Amino acid sequence: MIAGLIRRFQLVCLVAGIASASLIAGCTDSSSTPDSSSAESTVIQPSIIGTAVPANSIAQENIVKVHVYNQQGQLVGPVNSSRVIKTDAEWKAQLTSEQFEIARGKGTERPFCGTLLDNKKEGVYACICCDLPLFSSNAKFNSGTGWPSFFAPVGTGNVTTIEDRSHGMIRTEILCARCDAHLGHVFEDGPRPTGLRFCVNSESLRFVESSDLASLADPAATSPASVDPTKTATSSAR
Repeated sequence: MIAGLIRRFQLVCLVAGIASASLIAGCTDSSSTPDSSSAESTVIQPSIIGTAVPANSIAQENIVKVHVYNQQGQLVGPVNSSRVIKTDAEWKAQLTSEQFEIARGKGTERPFCGTLLDNKKEGVYACICCDLPLFSSNAKFNSGTGWPSFFAPVGTGNVTTIEDRSHGMIRTEILCARCDAHLGHVFEDGPRPTGLRFCVNSESLRFVESSDLASLADPAATSPASVDPTKTATSSAR
C-alpha cells in the first residue's frame, strides 16, 4: 500500500513538473517578443514569428523603392532594391567603432566635431553602411547646430522616419531606407523650400564628389535617368 502511494505521489509530481515547465517556457517566449507598442520594433523590424504570412509578402518586405545612381553618375528611380540586413558582428567588421556606435547603435556624435560639418565640396552623401545615396550637397546648409544639415533627401523614399521617445523627448528619427542605419533626426525649422532640417551625424555618412558619382552605381539602376543630379535636392523637395 505504501509503495502504491509513493508511485501515485511521483506521478503527481511528474505532471506538475511538466505544467511548470510549460508555464516557464511561455513566460520566456513572452518576454523575448518585441513590444508591439514600440514604434521602433513595429516599423523597423516587424516580427513575423508565429504569424502566417504569405511568401510573397515576406519577399516584398525585403524590397524598398529608392533612387540610385547608374554607371553614368545619373540619379534614377525609384527602383526596387533589396534591403541590406546584417548581424551586429558583420556590421562591426565593416565599420569603425564610432560608426557602429552611431549608425547601428543610434548614438550621437558631439556637435561641431563631425568631419563633414564644414565640407563645402559638391557631391552626394551616401549611407556609411550600404552606400545608398541620401543627401546632395545642393541641399546642405549651415544650421548653426553643430551637425551637417540638409533641407531634403537626395530622392523620395531614400530616407525613412520613425518616432523617437528616447531621452525624455519626442522626436522624429531618420533612417537609411535600405539598411535602417541611424542618421539623426529631422526638425520643422529648416529653410525653404521644405522648411525641414535633416540633422545628420557625419559618422553615418560617406561623401562622394560629383566627379565620382559613378562609383555609387547600383545594379538596380537600369532605367534612363529620371532626375537631374544637379537639381536633385530641389526637385525631391517639391
